[in-house]
Amino acid sequence: MSIVVEQALSATSVSSRARAEAALRRIDEVDRPEVWIALRPAAEVLADADSVDERVAAGENLPLAGLLVAVKDNVDVAGMPTTAGCPEFAYTPTETASGVARLVDAGAVILGKTNLDQFATGLVGTRSPYGAVRCSWDPERVSGGSSSGSATAVALGIADLGIGTDTAGSGRVPAALQGLVGIKATLGVIPAHGVVPACVDYDCLTVFATSLDLAATAAAVMAGPEPRDPRSRTWPADVAFAAPASPRVAVPRAENLVALCDDYRDAFARTVTAARDAGMEVTEVDVTPLLEAATLLYDGAVVAQRYAAVGEFLATNPAGADPTVAAIVAAAERPAAHELVADLDTLTHVEAVAAGLMDGFDGLLLPTTTEHPTIAAVQADPTGINRRMGTFTNFCNLLDMAAVAVPGAPTADGRPFGVMFVVPAFADQVAVDLAARLTGVPTPEFVSGGVELAVFGAHLRGQPLHVQLEEIGARFVEEVRTSDAYRLTALNTTPPKPGLVRHGAGRGAPIVGELFRVSEAGLGRFLAALPAPMTLTSVELSDGRWVVGFGCTHDAASDAVDITEFGGWVAYRSR
Repeated sequence: MSIVVEQALSATSVSSRARAEAALRRIDEVDRPEVWIALRPAAEVLADADSVDERVAAGENLPLAGLLVAVKDNVDVAGMPTTAGCPEFAYTPTETASGVARLVDAGAVILGKTNLDQFATGLVGTRSPYGAVRCSWDPERVSGGSSSGSATAVALGIADLGIGTDTAGSGRVPAALQGLVGIKATLGVIPAHGVVPACVDYDCLTVFATSLDLAATAAAVMAGPEPRDPRSRTWPADVAFAAPASPRVAVPRAENLVALCDDYRDAFARTVTAARDAGMEVTEVDVTPLLEAATLLYDGAVVAQRYAAVGEFLATNPAGADPTVAAIVAAAERPAAHELVADLDTLTHVEAVAAGLMDGFDGLLLPTTTEHPTIAAVQADPTGINRRMGTFTNFCNLLDMAAVAVPGAPTADGRPFGVMFVVPAFADQVAVDLAARLTGVPTPEFVSGGVELAVFGAHLRGQPLHVQLEEIGARFVEEVRTSDAYRLTALNTTPPKPGLVRHGAGRGAPIVGELFRVSEAGLGRFLAALPAPMTLTSVELSDGRWVVGFGCTHDAASDAVDITEFGGWVAYRSR
């Protein structure tokens, strides 16, 4: 993690201006002009930083105060030209993309617009008239694309956050090659308003950072419905807020890993071992249907979306067009309408297959990409290597899945190697939780909303009915106590359960419980299946809050043993 990020996340007294000045110095130090298509004037960056300091001084809560952002140049920033990596395509927007605007509202400061594989077409970072973006740790190697500049700006310690896009893997491959975290949320959760389309139905805005905590924080800020993006989505009523304590993870069979170079195959095997050591139950599955679906993004009629986006423009033969990109887009004009219909039908069937494959698993652990080529190798084979590098990423958006990319075990010679947890749509928090467990860091929150539910007995962690909370993706929030208005009884039930009943202020004692966040639909499932004599009611906590909690009827409590003196169910059961 860069010094700038550490200072921001630890809420030190370092000013936003000082962070901005450090970032500007770092740009000069690294001397990587190919990372940027346009930098904002230093005076503007510093003025924005000063404004953030003023907002903080005025008492605003800014979760991203003073953090520096590098924005991929197919994403609009008001007043700065958007080129999408082609000078002749440039236009100057009057509005900032909504996801980026939300970062600014949260205190982030934009440094500039970054280089990319032209029109977000590529996974290598070399397809640009502004130059090939070199890897942060080895200038002979590719940085990964298409979000090459944004990822490299973070990896070089210039920016705290890199904003990219991901259609085929562009928000994940550069993360893998440069030791970063990349979050590719469920399609539409982070709105694509203000993004130059590549394949409009499969594009999403993504985040790079050096830590999972910062990446998830930024992604959460960016998420939310956007009326200007008709494809934007919101978290559903049954969204999961956590992975279970003992997650089940699928990994591909050896036959599915033939595209991996030897070093990456070894690193992936050691990463799978690390997942087991972290408490995950790992099972091999056949992911062939997913890998076959991945080929439809470029080899099928779905690629026609790329022609719909920029085909007519490239047909004018602009001088700055990258030859490889122009050839890919030109070929995308050829598929017939019936071929597109057939491919979409195929994807619908594969989605069902994927759902079956994932049934019983919390996530799918995959290598992010196959190798880390040199720039020279890509120049000699501009399409073959690029195609291979998308082996494990291309299917994700086609099948409406989410992914979180994190560093895995390094290669034997110490080079970065990346993996990703792939999950069904809207299971984003589960992917974040799995990534946190693998990398050994605290689990940050990405998904917001839900209802707080207090439990006091058999649903506590370690108790026999806690699995019911895990099944609905409940997230532990904190240990709590009730006010002194409650009494606790041991009910005559199987399994044994306590009964919590309110008697009035001062007529009971504080009772220990646990607070969880659950989805609205999950709470409804509890209510619909609630056996007598249990109830769901409002419970007063010791700090004055009222939350939904488990109780029981007065008549059931009157025939039970009063155990209030123990202060909680676990203490009573441990007597």
